[in-house]
Amino acid sequence: MTQLHDTDRRGFASDNYAGAHPEVLAAIAEANGGHQVAYGEDVYTARLQELMREHFGEQTETYPVFNGTGANVTALTSLLPRWGAVIAAKTAHINTDENGAPERVSGLKLLTVDTPDGKLTPDLIDLEAWGWGDEHRAQPLAVSITQTTELGTLYSVDEIRAIAEHAHSHGMALHMDGARISNAAAALGVPLRDFTTDAGVDILSFGGTKNGVLYGEAVVVLNPAASVGMIFLRKLSMQLASKMRFVSAQLIALLTDDLYLRSAGHANAMATRLRAAVEGIDGLGFTQPTQSNAVFAVLPPRVADRLREKFRFYDWNPATGEVRWMCSFDTTEADIDAFAAAIREELAR
Repeated sequence: MTQLHDTDRRGFASDNYAGAHPEVLAAIAEANGGHQVAYGEDVYTARLQELMREHFGEQTETYPVFNGTGANVTALTSLLPRWGAVIAAKTAHINTDENGAPERVSGLKLLTVDTPDGKLTPDLIDLEAWGWGDEHRAQPLAVSITQTTELGTLYSVDEIRAIAEHAHSHGMALHMDGARISNAAAALGVPLRDFTTDAGVDILSFGGTKNGVLYGEAVVVLNPAASVGMIFLRKLSMQLASKMRFVSAQLIALLTDDLYLRSAGHANAMATRLRAAVEGIDGLGFTQPTQSNAVFAVLPPRVADRLREKFRFYDWNPATGEVRWMCSFDTTEADIDAFAAAIREELAR
């Protein structure tokens, strides 16, 4: 097939724009050939189960799925009865970017809370954690947090533990949207288990696509007592892959030789480099700390549009000029330096 795109062109719109990591592509090729039992009864999915248990504990149950929306919806559905509701930050992906899938597909209700930095706290949770037993109100029975958040911010281990303890004290389960869980692990410098299983998270959407996987995520049940029917819900939610070995092989590659940390750590480092390169330039401000692979900045009118002629990125809040710049596993220092130079040039005009 003829290559249709310029492989030298880079942008800062999303870590989803990056291709697949070479080690992930190699894993797919290695898993190819011959026959393996379909629908998850293959040796690669069995090996993935073992690896996930090494990272998250022996009680862990792992269910590979196609994508992050599917992981979130299926995970949340397994936590709740039909009258259940989920407390989440208003900026949460399940609220802003999944086209109502949690509510339309699962039938659950989202109870959203304004946050300054995309992070929930026990006090913020309490704004919606009420009304149990009231037949007129959807029952708050789960809390969902995102690690790292949609604003690029990071929960500490202690912050997650406090949320888990607070949620559990009210009889609520805790879900973590880990679309960028690898970036969080790299930033925190602790094992995955420290800020998930051991901190009290009940169920996890384990992300891969934003960190070099071609396609595929996983629902990781950390507390089997909190989740009901995942084996059925995955199929019901159209997330059961027939050739599951190819999803599992990618996630195996991510968890082998610390690829998840190497890739995410590099993306985080590139965001730090970008922030340092443009910090202090007149006319440029920042709205969030740079704690992972995202930089949230504010640009004067029309500057963003001129910059986008060379480097694609998204407006986050057009009304205020806030933009988001994302770095990926394949972002290079040269990419950062070229983008920073373009920013300086446009702001000097």
